[in-house]
Amino acid sequence: METKPVQFKNLSREESYGYDRKTLDYIRNAAAHGLYEIRGMGAKRKLPNFDDLVFLGASMSRYPLEGYREKCITKTLLGTRFAKKPIELEIPITIAGMSFGALSANVKESLGLAATEMGTSTTTGDGGMTPEERRSSKTLIYQCLPSRYGFNPDDVRKADAIEVVIGQGAKPGGGGMLLGQKVNPRVAKMRTLPEGVDQRSACRHPDWTGPDDLAIKIQELREITDWEKPIYVKVGATRTFNDVKLAVHSGADVVVVDGMQGGTAATQTCFIEHVGIPTLAAVRQAVNALEDLDMKGKVQLIVSGGIRTGADVAKALAMGADAVAIGQGVLVALGCNGETYFQNGAHHDAIADYNTLGTAPGFCHHCHTGKCPVGITTQDAILEQRLSPAVGAKHLKNYLKTLNMELTTIARACGKQNVHHLEPEDLVALTIEAAAMAGVPLAGTNWIPGRGF
Repeated sequence: METKPVQFKNLSREESYGYDRKTLDYIRNAAAHGLYEIRGMGAKRKLPNFDDLVFLGASMSRYPLEGYREKCITKTLLGTRFAKKPIELEIPITIAGMSFGALSANVKESLGLAATEMGTSTTTGDGGMTPEERRSSKTLIYQCLPSRYGFNPDDVRKADAIEVVIGQGAKPGGGGMLLGQKVNPRVAKMRTLPEGVDQRSACRHPDWTGPDDLAIKIQELREITDWEKPIYVKVGATRTFNDVKLAVHSGADVVVVDGMQGGTAATQTCFIEHVGIPTLAAVRQAVNALEDLDMKGKVQLIVSGGIRTGADVAKALAMGADAVAIGQGVLVALGCNGETYFQNGAHHDAIADYNTLGTAPGFCHHCHTGKCPVGITTQDAILEQRLSPAVGAKHLKNYLKTLNMELTTIARACGKQNVHHLEPEDLVALTIEAAAMAGVPLAGTNWIPGRGF
């Protein structure tokens, strides 16, 4: 009986899984330069996210609301625990902290204008408050960071709330960066830095080493604002359950939890891709911590990191968040990674500028260079004119309006008259990983992994 020869797979062109082209490129660059990569934006790796959840719309067991005749409330109250003047928002979608320095002054003004029109808040970020930002923002949150750059008690009093930043989702445990090419004279003056020199922030606040010290700092902030302003505490998502408990113990009115999909103007790629936990996992841990302390509803929770759509907002609220904060999506709405920019009444092609950076629209993460082709993450006097405050505000308002319409559409489909009535029972997961992280059943079952059958 004749036997056929065994046909072996041709391995001569097969890529190694452990040493694929990306890994080889990383090793060669490290060997050539002896430096780690610094970049902007957020994680590029695939992570469990809100796309892995779906809603159980109303049918027979629950009745949906008619979108054209029945209201769905979106009003949101933040900072009700101790502050005399809690934050009142028309929508539960806020703009995350992004600094003047990372962003141009025109962009900061755009954020304020759009947020004001939509009845929501924006946040200063590191480096202090600009007059343009305060004038354009009806509700402005002032960040207090480890760097203390631009920190001014008079500006604290001008703000509507204070956000004490312990960590950021893109780089928990690490300090901020602003490379020298973005430290122009105005940025340098606000931050008391030499022009053109790299700025690297401290990774922890110099005023405290633990929650008891933080409680003293929060008391100080309350005293200089006459107990009017809500105090937020922001943590990068890592040991979220314990961190949220400690933030509440320290006296926070609001806790902000930033997942690892959150963006940054500049940090090490190894931070962005390998430190922290996904937002999906962090939300459930944060809610569990508040419930464990019997503080759910007394201390509000804001979730950030990878919130892109109205469906993402709805899912975060259903899991127990009171509001969300958006950063990267806001920049994209303004034109980030777009092929054109609008200036002098006409659209202009930006492809050549992307080519100069060695990238292309949709792939750009060169925020740290200050050479943003569409004038968003820059301090260059010419480039920043590529985004006018009015045009940016118009686009951002449209984006926020769309998110809110999608949010209320989903809430009505689940039979809710208030978006804050969305609940975990409205959700199921499409993967075992998402079910375990979010604490909701795997679709078609009653099984939540880790909680038995």
